Amino acid sequence: MFQLILSGLAIGAVYGLVAMGFSLLWQTSQTINFAQGDFLTVSAVLIVILVGSGLPFPLALLLVLGAVALVLGYIYKRSVIQPLIEKDPHSIIVATIALSFLLRNSVSTFWSTQTHRFPITLGEGTYRLGTVALSKHHLFTVLIAVALIGGLQLFIKKTKTGKAMRAVAQNREAAEILGIDIQLVTTIVFVINGLLVAFASILVAPTYMVSFSMGTTVAHKAFYSAIIGGFNQLHGALLGGFIVGIVESFTAAYVSTQYKELFVLILLIATILIKKQGILGTEEY
Repeated sequence: MFQLILSGLAIGAVYGLVAMGFSLLWQTSQTINFAQGDFLTVSAVLIVILVGSGLPFPLALLLVLGAVALVLGYIYKRSVIQPLIEKDPHSIIVATIALSFLLRNSVSTFWSTQTHRFPITLGEGTYRLGTVALSKHHLFTVLIAVALIGGLQLFIKKTKTGKAMRAVAQNREAAEILGIDIQLVTTIVFVINGLLVAFASILVAPTYMVSFSMGTTVAHKAFYSAIIGGFNQLHGALLGGFIVGIVESFTAAYVSTQYKELFVLILLIATILIKKQGILGTEEY
């Protein structure tokens, strides 16, 4: 039982990180990035390539975080998202889906269509607490994810930039009247989203293995998580991630791994029917 809960929390924490990225983007810019999963894939692939070329993992990680923040955060927002928001916000959906296909096909064409092992794991073996065996990998995944989530929450609540992000999320027009630079804030959010996805790739890649399509499944589950927990609430997206992870874990153990997504989709539909805003979501006007 404890092992199943820990396993569910571990994968749920990854879903939660990616879902929080979805939620941040929606709250501050009313956009949904359908290339989210492919950002995760690119991050994992770059680490595999850099470590395979001889770079130490810590250096490879820093380089990838910097590249993701710059290219998939700052440049992506400024060159693709911002012009579309100003001209036709609805075309952002098409643009992000097109980018998703572009990234996925680029990885499969110019890198590999095969699966590859991630160059580092978060721990092998188990810790034993009496008769309970706890996976080191799952435990470290949860601890790292909690640290990242806690750091993000502190940043949002305690820093000037974080408070500006909250103001924009609550009321863009009022925030602009108060002198907050909306474009700068939304750009920072895109950078944070890229970093969240990059860290999520490190946590999930040892389990999923690295392939050109690895991020697609994770992004789907994260999207479901954000809807279930509440798309317009950061803590709702996180809660949704944990719920989806635990549902998957218990379904795999007591029913079948083939039905994991089925049960998640049933939960998604039930949530929408009962409360369309999600468990912790609020009505938007």
